[in-house]
Amino acid sequence: MKEGQKLWTKDELILAINLYCKLPFGKIHRNNPKIIELSQLIGRTPNSVSFKLVNFASFDPSLKARGIKGASNASKLDLEIWNQFYSNWDKLPFESEKLLAKYSNSSIEKLNDIDVKELPKEGKVRTQLVKIRVNQNFFRSMILSSYDNKCCITGLSSHELLVAGHIRPWGLDEKNRMNPENGLSLNALHDKAFESGLITILPNYKIKVSSVLKKSKDESIKNYFLKYDNQSILPPRKIFPAKEFLEYHNDERFKN
Repeated sequence: MKEGQKLWTKDELILAINLYCKLPFGKIHRNNPKIIELSQLIGRTPNSVSFKLVNFASFDPSLKARGIKGASNASKLDLEIWNQFYSNWDKLPFESEKLLAKYSNSSIEKLNDIDVKELPKEGKVRTQLVKIRVNQNFFRSMILSSYDNKCCITGLSSHELLVAGHIRPWGLDEKNRMNPENGLSLNALHDKAFESGLITILPNYKIKVSSVLKKSKDESIKNYFLKYDNQSILPPRKIFPAKEFLEYHNDERFKN
C-alpha cells in the first residue's frame, strides 16, 4: 500500500460491492455519477472506488468465463466480502442497503422510494414489507444492470417497460429469490409469456416458443413471438442465468 493510503474498512467494502451489483460492467469508471456519489459518502476518490469495483470483477465467475480477469491486486478482505455476499443473497443485499442508508443519513424507505404512507406505522409486518420492497428494488437493479438495461429477447431498452423476472418463481423458491442467476431482464410482455409458460429459454440460451402460440392465427404473434423462436438471447454482461433454473422452467413451467 502506498504511503498516505488508508485501508478499506469492511463497511466500505460492503457499500462498494452493493454498487458493483447495480452497475453494468462497462460503467465502473471514475466518471460514473454513482461512483462519484459513493466516493463522497465514504471519503475516498472516485478513482479509488472504481479500482475497488474492478477488484471485485476479478472474482466474478461470469466475467472469468468470458476471459475478463479484472484487477490482480485484490486483498484478502476483498475476497472475504465477495464470498460472504455471494453466498448470502437472501440476507446481505438488504443489510448493505441498511448500511447505505446509514452512510447517506437517510432512511432505507426513502433511499428505495418506498411510500411510508402505504406501510403500517410500526411492527413486524412493516419490517417484512420494507425488506420485501428493498430486496425487489435491489434485484431489479442487479438483473437489469447485468443485461445493460435491455430485454434479453427483444433488446428493448425502455427502462420503464423492463422487468427483472424470476426463472424459479419468487413465491416458490424463497432461497433463490435474490440469486441473480435466477433472474432475466425481460420486457413486460415477454415476462408475462415466460411466467405463463408460453416461452422458455433453453440451457443453451436459445429461446423456445410454445406450440400454444405457434397454433395461433393472430398475426401479431408472429411479430412478437414466433420470430424469436430458436434465436439466442442477448447475453448478460455479468451474471448468466443458471442452467439448473432454466431446466426447471423447461420441465415444470413450459407448455411445450
